[in-house]
Amino acid sequence: MSDTRASGWGRDFGIFWTAQTLSMLGDSFALIALPLLVLEATGSVARMGLLTAVGGAASVLAAVFAGVVVDRVDRRRLLIACDLARMALYGLIPLVWLAGPRIWLLYLVLPLCEAVGMLFSVAYVTAVRSLVDTERITAANGRLNATAAAAGVAGPVCAGFVAAVAGPAMAVAVDAVSFGVSALCLTFLRFTPTARPGSGTEGETAGATGATGLWRDLLTGVAFLMRHPVLRALTGLLTVFCFLELGLTDLVIYHLKHDLGQNDGAVGTVLAVAALGGITGSLLVARIRRRLGFGPTWAAAMAVCGCAISGIGWARNLPSVAVLAALLLTGAAISGACSMSLRQQVTPEHLLGRVTSAFWTLHYAAAPFGAAVITWAAQHHGTAPVAAAAGAGTVAIALVGLLTPVRARHPEAAGRADGAVDPREPSHPRGIARRAEPAEGSPAGGSAGR
Repeated sequence: MSDTRASGWGRDFGIFWTAQTLSMLGDSFALIALPLLVLEATGSVARMGLLTAVGGAASVLAAVFAGVVVDRVDRRRLLIACDLARMALYGLIPLVWLAGPRIWLLYLVLPLCEAVGMLFSVAYVTAVRSLVDTERITAANGRLNATAAAAGVAGPVCAGFVAAVAGPAMAVAVDAVSFGVSALCLTFLRFTPTARPGSGTEGETAGATGATGLWRDLLTGVAFLMRHPVLRALTGLLTVFCFLELGLTDLVIYHLKHDLGQNDGAVGTVLAVAALGGITGSLLVARIRRRLGFGPTWAAAMAVCGCAISGIGWARNLPSVAVLAALLLTGAAISGACSMSLRQQVTPEHLLGRVTSAFWTLHYAAAPFGAAVITWAAQHHGTAPVAAAAGAGTVAIALVGLLTPVRARHPEAAGRADGAVDPREPSHPRGIARRAEPAEGSPAGGSAGR
């Protein structure tokens, strides 16, 4: 164990934590600005959902290969390159918008940013594991998610103000700048070196660069998930949840703008209040999981999400929508951190990128279609019945989870006990386990996969 990590949270985790907090502060601008750009130009929630679906499809496609890439390259350089690429891509939008709305540009830029964001997100998971001890993984995820949510409190309010005063395109410009700040911070980061496929003895197993070796690498993550009973069940349950939730941010914005007649500033305020729920859930998740165990914590959080979703469509005033959105993000933060932390705890270091990639590919596969269906249904049948159906489905997911191995209180202990590793990979020391990935299945996960 390095002295830096042994002595506490460490310098490198602090840098990583700061970079992602600043980055998420800017990204919350795009979370509001992109749907508003579409709504401003077309007035259609279905078009908003179509943009979300296109971006989601690009993310799923990138996830197929993201794990293989992350497990084979320098993760620090990959994180920096992803941030710089998204800075350039998002920077195009305000420049082009100077000549007038160009909706086609959004359908070009967002899928590219989502694909690059997926690479970043998979690398993000492995980075946290490299920066903290095994015992601190859930707490580290909670800290990262909490400060990201804190940035989400100020971000939407500022984004709503900027969008109201200078237009949504200017809010996207702020997001572009935030990626540059994140990249700069990451240049000071140091990762603990880890063995990767393609070097030494592992190269013999993974294959060099041929298509057969690539295909085997892609299947390695899927095979690990299918052999682990809890991860297998979580993958199936979250596939259904992601189908229901990817279009929820569009649904909330449409409900506020169309049904309740609110302005852009009100949209920002509601999402800022909602982010407070994300902060609360992120700060409480480690304590709740220690007391209740994994399964009860995850299922209860999902049930809270479902009840909140059902209520949002029927809420007829701004405070009610804000409170329900906050409950939704509280549950999403808790369930997402639990899911992510478990995967980090039971997956060997050298497989984590591929397992994360496989997990996201499988459980996000139906999400783009779901976003298109949810927003189309809201356009034609109203937000209230659509939200009620999505919420009921989410509560059902929580109940079904209690009938599967997900209900286990301490599945991480069982994962260590059976030494769950891929038999096609050489034996590899577990070492020190370490995303605060954007909360898995979070409706406010942002547009860039961060």
